[in-house]
Amino acid sequence: MSETQLSPREAIALCRQREIRAIDLRFTDFCGSQRHFTIPADLLTEESFEHGFSFDGSSMRGWQSIHESDMLIVPESQTCFVDPFMKSTLAMLCNVKDPVTHQTYPRDPRNIARKAENYMLSTGIADRALFGAEAEFFVFDSVRFDQREHEGYYYIDSVEGQWNRGTPGRSQGGNQIRHREGYLPMPPVDTLQNLRTEIMMMLEDSGIKTEGQHHEVASGGQCEVDLRNDTLVCMSDKLLRLKYIVRNVAAQYGKTATFMPKPIWNDNGSGLHMTLSLCKDNHPLFAGSGYGGLSELAMFAIGGILQHASALLAFCCPTTNSYKRLTPGFEAPVNLSYSYRNRSAAIRIPANSGEESRRRFEFRCPDSACNPYLAMSAILMAMLDGIQNRMNPGRPQDKDLYDLAPEERAGLICTPPSLDAALNALESDHDFLLRGDVFTPDVIERWIQHKRNDEVNEINRRPHPYEFAMYFDC
Repeated sequence: MSETQLSPREAIALCRQREIRAIDLRFTDFCGSQRHFTIPADLLTEESFEHGFSFDGSSMRGWQSIHESDMLIVPESQTCFVDPFMKSTLAMLCNVKDPVTHQTYPRDPRNIARKAENYMLSTGIADRALFGAEAEFFVFDSVRFDQREHEGYYYIDSVEGQWNRGTPGRSQGGNQIRHREGYLPMPPVDTLQNLRTEIMMMLEDSGIKTEGQHHEVASGGQCEVDLRNDTLVCMSDKLLRLKYIVRNVAAQYGKTATFMPKPIWNDNGSGLHMTLSLCKDNHPLFAGSGYGGLSELAMFAIGGILQHASALLAFCCPTTNSYKRLTPGFEAPVNLSYSYRNRSAAIRIPANSGEESRRRFEFRCPDSACNPYLAMSAILMAMLDGIQNRMNPGRPQDKDLYDLAPEERAGLICTPPSLDAALNALESDHDFLLRGDVFTPDVIERWIQHKRNDEVNEINRRPHPYEFAMYFDC
């Protein structure tokens, strides 16, 4: 049941009414993973929402050093909900603060998102940025993987996997999804209908409005759940709760869920398509009489995203695996262009947004491995920069961009080929993120350092299993 928009006093009263005995305090680390610890309900007082609770910041990736490890998390009563997976527990999100100065912590992703919204207000351009989200993910029956000095492998099993069609004893009995034909099949081919519906209902019960759920294109259990649009911080909060619910419902079904962008080779990967719009005084700013029914301001916002797209992807596609999804031929948007209805472009203007209040465009590059607070903040900053500097997005591309002749591809700009290339782009193009102190230089530098040292370099120095197939006999 939804418990959102409660004041601190109301949240404490709810604990008495629902006989809540535990408070689960949650926050998001630098890379986008949720962390938590739990306290007895009687320790939650009205003063707690001012003074917070302490934790060790040095144990978080990308945060504090050991000699300055003490940090505070301060709960927000408006984010609370009764956790359906924990016994007698009220969960709520928290903001991170310095225990000495009580200032918000610059590396707290939720704090960065709040600053992005405040910067938008200070420009006078808009008073609300609305984000919708189409979250894609896989649900597997089981997965095994390891990487050691003498071996490296992964193994995925799914009753829906087309690779299991010839396997004796599989319960699907030949009903496996054909390769890249998984879009909207009926049960029994779609084995995950009840699981996805349970996810959707739990989201609705916790106060998160959805647009629906369905099976996606890939074989092996690819799913999608769509969330109705909301403001930047609220949508980021909702995406973290969606991940939590997806993983726990999958576990209850004896399965495992992943938001990894490309877990299956030679099949479609999982994205996080975002619909974007700006409003002021309840008036939609993207509605107009221009291309695709958009306003001039919307076209400048598109121009800002396309201008900064390579740098944005360091936050929107933040893993080395992300760039295995961003390859031609798998419905991933590898061309940095815009178009009406065309899903092969990085930015698509939906054909079903005729009402002015629904006028928006869709940025198709991000994936669900991103930290939503950072990714959405960066996207908003790029849109505002495009509007402030009247950035022309160029000509639309209304052809299938996957099937262009070589001469037609001349001049098209593509997404970065790797995380390292995206980090290089961020290193040279991040001034637009620093405005309003939204992203600090320290945050940008720490993000690049962490991603290069702990992810890019770690992948680069390890042999890949396929290298044995290519080079063992050389």
